[in-house]
Amino acid sequence: MNADRLLSGDKITDELKTESLGRNLVILGETDSTNNIAKELAASGAVHGTAVIADSQTNGRGRLGRSFVSPEGCGIYMSVIIRPRFSLETAQLITSCCACAAAEAVESLCGEKVAVKWVNDLYIGGRKICGILTEASINGRNSTLDYAVIGIGINVLSSENAFDDELKAIATSIEAETGVKLSRNTLCAELLNRLEVHLENIESREYLNEYRRRELLTGHIITANTGGSTFIGRAVGIDDNACLLIELEDGTIKTVNSGEANRCRIKD
Repeated sequence: MNADRLLSGDKITDELKTESLGRNLVILGETDSTNNIAKELAASGAVHGTAVIADSQTNGRGRLGRSFVSPEGCGIYMSVIIRPRFSLETAQLITSCCACAAAEAVESLCGEKVAVKWVNDLYIGGRKICGILTEASINGRNSTLDYAVIGIGINVLSSENAFDDELKAIATSIEAETGVKLSRNTLCAELLNRLEVHLENIESREYLNEYRRRELLTGHIITANTGGSTFIGRAVGIDDNACLLIELEDGTIKTVNSGEANRCRIKD
């Protein structure tokens, strides 16, 4: 493997501007899932900001139980442990906040517009380059957040040979869409830098203005799956809790805080 493609804790640290995030780095060659490792570390007392980064994953996971293909040397597979002091109500903003931070990090380095599809996917040129999976541990005694693990997978360098035909239709990489071969070390550092800034200001909800500007579904007819139900409506915006607002056929507005939504393949 070309040395430029190797993950390096020293090179990442050299470009960090954070106080906490990424200051404790765990770099792995291969693992089943960085989120699994990070959860184990968090349960054992790992400090706020600990970041687990792997060169490949054998069982990478996305939302809704889906797998995340993680070929060697091609992407960023990172999980960050945070021990926030904010409320559980604010905690529901973590995924969208991190999506905004990740979009800014990628865009700043590749120069191409990065869009967000509610709630956690990043897109360039109409195809997905990134997914985010947040898993949290709740303190049952006082209903507070003990810790959260933020898993971020970004397809950086071309890896189409690792994708089956179905995945090729919806997924891509930064290099494939822009021609830019980003340093994974530089992107890791920039991602951690942006994450810290956004998470420190999450309670203000100011990031939502940027999130709304990037969001892909608003204004389109979509199909949504949530709570075991499926329905069709027009996405009309994102509320202050990062929920998707959907106008149904009868004019009522439905607020969706979890699940999945996609644009319908019909003219609207």
